[in-house]
Formats: sequence, structure tokens, C-alpha cells
Amino acid sequence: MKLNRVLAPCALLAVLAATPAASQTQSPGQLTFERNCGTCHGGDGLGGEMGPNLAFRLTHLTDEQLLDVLQNGKPALGMPAFPNLRRDEKTTLITFLHTIHPLRRPPPVPRTVQLADGTKLTGLVMNETTADLQLRSADGHIHLLQPYDNHFREVTSQTDWTTYNGDLGGNRFSLLQQITKNNIPRLAPKWIFPMENVSRAETTPLVIEGIAYITSANECWALDAGAGREIWHFQRPHTKGLVGNAAQGFNRGVAWLGDHVFMVTDNAHLLALNRYTGDLIWETEMADWHQNYNASSAPLIADGLVISGTAGGEQGARGFIGAWNPETGKEVWRFWTVPKPGEPGSETWKGKAIEHPSGVAWLTGSFDPSLDTLYWATGNPGPDYNGEERAGDNLYTSSILALDPKTGKLKWFYQTSPHDTHDWDANEPLVLVDRQWEGRSRKLLIQANRNGFFYVLDRTDGKLLLAKPFIKNINWAKEIGADGKPVHLPPVPGPTPSSTRVCPSQDGATNWFSASFDPAAGYYLVQTFEKCSLFSTRKTEEWEAGRGYAGGSQRLVPGETPHEILRAIDIRTGEVAWELPETGAATSWGGTLTLASGMTFVCGDGGMFTAVDTRTGKVLWQFQTNAEFKASPMTYVFDGKQYVSIAAGQNILTFGLVD
Repeated sequence: MKLNRVLAPCALLAVLAATPAASQTQSPGQLTFERNCGTCHGGDGLGGEMGPNLAFRLTHLTDEQLLDVLQNGKPALGMPAFPNLRRDEKTTLITFLHTIHPLRRPPPVPRTVQLADGTKLTGLVMNETTADLQLRSADGHIHLLQPYDNHFREVTSQTDWTTYNGDLGGNRFSLLQQITKNNIPRLAPKWIFPMENVSRAETTPLVIEGIAYITSANECWALDAGAGREIWHFQRPHTKGLVGNAAQGFNRGVAWLGDHVFMVTDNAHLLALNRYTGDLIWETEMADWHQNYNASSAPLIADGLVISGTAGGEQGARGFIGAWNPETGKEVWRFWTVPKPGEPGSETWKGKAIEHPSGVAWLTGSFDPSLDTLYWATGNPGPDYNGEERAGDNLYTSSILALDPKTGKLKWFYQTSPHDTHDWDANEPLVLVDRQWEGRSRKLLIQANRNGFFYVLDRTDGKLLLAKPFIKNINWAKEIGADGKPVHLPPVPGPTPSSTRVCPSQDGATNWFSASFDPAAGYYLVQTFEKCSLFSTRKTEEWEAGRGYAGGSQRLVPGETPHEILRAIDIRTGEVAWELPETGAATSWGGTLTLASGMTFVCGDGGMFTAVDTRTGKVLWQFQTNAEFKASPMTYVFDGKQYVSIAAGQNILTFGLVD
């Protein structure tokens, strides 16, 4: 958590003006706090008219961090430094601050309500407003109720969103057609849920029987999907001393099976929670975070197992994909994405980099029950930018893997970027579709890859059927050859002797955010980047726990303006059927959602949430969120009405049709 979000200016100014006092019934720190901070934050620190609740803000800070704020202030926030505050004042105040605990909601109270059909329902009130009531019955289930004719009626969802991409095949395409091109002007916000103290939201809600599950790092909320009202909230502190992406405080979502929801923690643990109560059922360590592992993405349920990988690719963590028993948390199998020295595949590594090879499998995969095959992508090799100590293709990094979900045994693989030195991992959505291909029905896997090429594979055996550029600025490879490998172009020198100008940039031609395929139009909808990077290598430092392992750096090219463009790719040819340039700095990392009614929702640049005609790209509707997207949209039907939901900034925004 950033220090500038921990103590409000009012709190620090009051603290720094404090005078020592003694009381027979209060500690010196408590009395100092009450006299000087209570006006803003309340005598208990749980919030007042002029100051926020301090409890959640304080749980992540050490004594040293609090002392630093007191000593140096936050001038940018109008918070001056007070270095002359006495040591004993600081010490006693900080001691008291650590005793402030979050105010817990009062325990649920029992209640019996009469339903519209005359039956009675008894349970514990989890939450209630004039428009909705959430009741947990004796069997543990949650009942979502709304007032109706002096009684209540029970409501829930008719169409759920049950996995990260809404579909085991990784395709954010929905058969829902209630929201159409004709009524889209009536689409408006229905509810907003603010995720308090969350730095950025990357979660995709899952909706199961009317309950929406959302996450941030080490946090999970259950919400009434019709009103956005909180039912329960699970939280534990962020891991201190963590390195890697998860240290930024985000999480992309849960997986669901039966009465459980499953999520990963920032320190690479896997949790099972009771989906009605939020109680922890079991916890298992996937990997030791002290060895630079972390985790951030939603698990996947395949063949009755919980499947997940971890993050840590920029820190040299050795990648794997693992499966766990959903009832016990016991590990069933583990596939290592890079072999150990001497194992098959290790001959593609020449040098010592294989000792800390990266190749982490950090993004949610896809699953085909008909083929009983799990598809998962792997990350870049390590060190990222310097390949001198890892000559060769570096299997199985930057690859698409097909695994047996019961055993983890490798069926086939396809490497998109052999010997990757630009951080072009293959962790982009793996979309599974069944289509006619050259006159016969085939099971396809399609992906717009970070390296700038669009791929179509036969997912039964991994055969490459098509590979074609889908952006304009590609200067590293001429094409993908008949052997499936890139045909490299000569490096383009940068402005300094040690730099190389490479297109696409390190961010890629696209990235992890979701894509969607419309079977009627035959178009694959994907957010793309047109930008380049200057890459520089340096002598790779020895791997060390708690530190990065990049072997170089990259930055945008000075004087060049990046662009973000929504593109529709005809999967039969790989040609771009249409494109929609967006206005902004190419900083949106939000994906797409396509509806069977012929529309695609896209998280556009500059915070614009947009709906377009899937066949033409014509803009049909827009809503300015004034937030930067780091997530992808989803849709569901609750109480007979279709909703579209997206995480924007620190909020979950949910839209529906206005009557």
C-alpha cells in the first residue's frame, strides 16, 4: 500500500501537534490520539466526518514506515514534515495506532420473512436495504430477496458467468441477446461497488446463482449481483517483502466448484473458501514466495481439479502448472515448464540460465472436455533481455502447451517465440473454437500473440495452420516459416550503441487482457498496441532471492507516439477486417466481450467503455469511466435482466437497460 494513502493530512497534522498527557485509564498514545485526531477520525480511529477509517490503512505499515511519514511528511498532499516531534510522542502514538482494528459488522440477526407464495423463510440477515435483503438459511445457502406486495420474492440469476472467461474455451463470447443494437442507447449504470483501499482492480466477476465474486490481492467479496450489496468479505494482509507483479496488490479472480470458490494469494498460496460464508476451508502453498514466486490470476477447474500456475517471470522463478484436489487441497500433479539439466528438452538451454529459467504459467488457461485436454501458455525465459547464458530455443518458455488434465503429461507444444529476449511471453488468451477449415471441420486454437503474429493451430495435435502479422509495426521477423519458427530480420540499431529498436514493444502487440471470437461474423476481436521499445542488455547479475533478474531494460522510443487500436481479425485469412483507432496514450489494459446480438464491448483507451458493431466496428454506445482499465468485461442475467460488468479503477461498474 502506498504511504500517501495511509494517514490523511488531518490525522498527521493532529498527531504532530500533540502534547504529552497522562491518564489513569488511558495510555499516553490513546489520549494523544483522542485529543488531536478524534475530531477527524473519531476517537476509535474508525472514521469521522472529516477523516477516513484508519484501521485498514494501518494494518500494512511497519513502525519504520510510520516513523518515515512522521519525519518527512507528504508535501505533495499538503502534509508537512515535523522532525522535531519528540521520540516518546512518536513511540506511544504508533503503539496505539497498531491497536486500532477494523470495525467488524455486527453479527447477523435471525429473521423470518414471508414470501409472495405464502411460504416462510428463516435465516440470518447478512445485509438489508429498502430494496433488497440477503438472508442465509440454516443450510448455509444465501437467499437474495426483494420486497414484493408487502412480502418478499426470491430472485437469482438465470445465466451465470462461471469461469474467468465465462467459457472453458477461453472465449469471451456470450449467447445473450437481450442487449441489442436497437436498445443499446438505454444502457446505463445499475450499481457500483467500490473496492476500498485497492490500488487497481484487475478482477473479472464470477456470478453463481445470483452471487458475484470479485477479488483483489488476498481479498474476496461476495456481492448480490442484482444490487452490488456486500454479503461477505474475506481479507488477509498483503505479504511484506514480496517481489513481483502480485506485490502491486491485484488479483484477477476466482474459480468455482460446488460450494467452494478458489483463489490464489500474493505469496503463491491456493485457498478454498466457502462460497456462502467466506470461511477458509483449506490452504496450500503452491511455491515458496521467498524464492521469488507470487500469484495473481484466477485458477481454472478442469476434470474436477483446481489448476493454477504462478507468477515471478521477471525474478527467475521456475515455472510450473499444477493441479490440486478441490476438497482437500492436496497436490495431484505438477508439470514443470522448464526441464532440469539432463532431462529431455534441457538441450535447448546452453549456459547457466537454466538454473533460474522463469517460464512461469501465470495466466488462466483453457480446457476442452471433448478432447480432455488442458491448454496453458507459458512466460518468457530468464533473464528477460539477455540471452547469452541461455543459447537455444529455451523450451518450454513462451509456448502453448497441451496437457492431460488428469496427469499433467505433455501432449504437444508450440513455441511462439523461441529464445525470446523481448519479454514476449505467450500468456495471451487461448481461444478454442470449432470451425470449418479448408473444407473440413476442425478443432482450432486461436491466439493473437504478444510478438505481433496471429496464430491458428489444430488443437488436437498442435499443427500450425496459419500465422500472420496483425499489427503494422513489426521489425523483428519477416514471417513465420514452414517449420513454425520466426524468420528473423536484422536488428535495428537504436539511438545509442547499446540499444536496439524493436517493434512491437515490450508490452507486445497485445497482452493478457481477454479477446473474443464471434462465430457468426468469423471475427476475432482484440485490443492491440502499435508501439516500439528500445531494448538494452547488461551483464546479468547473479540470481538472488528478493531481486529482479531481467538482464537489461526497455523503454519507449522518444518522439514516437503509441497507439491503441481495436481490431477484428478474420480467422480464415488472418486479415484485419476492420479496425477502430482509439484516443489516448495506449495505456488501457482492458479486453473485449462479444454478444450474440452482434455487439462487442471494449475497454477503450482513455477510460472509455465502448460498444461497437461486431461486423463493422461502428461505435454504438460509450460511457466515460474516467479510470484506467486493467480488466475485461463480462455479462450475466439476473432477475430476467441482462447486465454487463467491468472493473474500472477501484470500482466494479455494472450496467443494464433502463426501462
